[in-house]
Amino acid sequence: MAEAATAVQSPPAGAQAVQRALGLLHCFHDNGPDLSASDLARRMDLSVSTAHRLARTLVSAGFLEQDEQSARYRLGPAVAELGQLTFHQRGLHLAAPELDLLSRRTKAAADLAIRSGPHAVILVGASVRPDTGLGLRRPLHSTALGKVLLAWPRPGDAAVSTLGPLLPFTDRTITEPLALDEELARVRTSGHALNDGESADGVRTVAVPVLDAAGQARFALAVRSTPAHLTDERLDWFLGHARTCADALSVLLLPPDQRA
Repeated sequence: MAEAATAVQSPPAGAQAVQRALGLLHCFHDNGPDLSASDLARRMDLSVSTAHRLARTLVSAGFLEQDEQSARYRLGPAVAELGQLTFHQRGLHLAAPELDLLSRRTKAAADLAIRSGPHAVILVGASVRPDTGLGLRRPLHSTALGKVLLAWPRPGDAAVSTLGPLLPFTDRTITEPLALDEELARVRTSGHALNDGESADGVRTVAVPVLDAAGQARFALAVRSTPAHLTDERLDWFLGHARTCADALSVLLLPPDQRA
């Protein structure tokens, strides 16, 4: 029996190599310069030979490219192809006009994000860089987008207690897990999240969920401006426009049987 239990708990063959290969791809998240095998080894805490072997495997599958002269690596065409495929499969190409309309109506920046581990990843909206197509990766605990994604989690999403240290970005950032739990309870009760200078001074953001039929936040939608523009007196007005946009996005992005 003990041997059977041990066998069940053992990771599948090759799991470590897969995890390392995926970690290697994540090394390119910052959109910096091409990386050498030494760069990858340092970021992954691997030997240079192991990093080089993993990188060459990813090159052969099209997930990385290697410059013939410098021998440095960059993301390959397979990543671009899969990125475009999932972007369109999720219907995110349909979201941009709705976010643009929300931005024009509120005269504020509008963003749409999903959760990726401890981050809210902005996929469409004002925070997506036009030169690269990359959005921001923002910590969950210090942003309105992140609070929404934490307040209405999806199956498999890690709990607040697993996020690790809640780092302060301003003197208003919530850094205690118990305080964050209390804040998320308020978010669920009110139906929206507020970031009032918690991620950066002079920035105020309100966010609402795009919920599915199970009551889970498939996306988070945010409107961002300054405290002088996004005032307490006008908060309900901003929320009304944000929720109208969220309703439209639920129709565009979710299949009929999954809509709230």
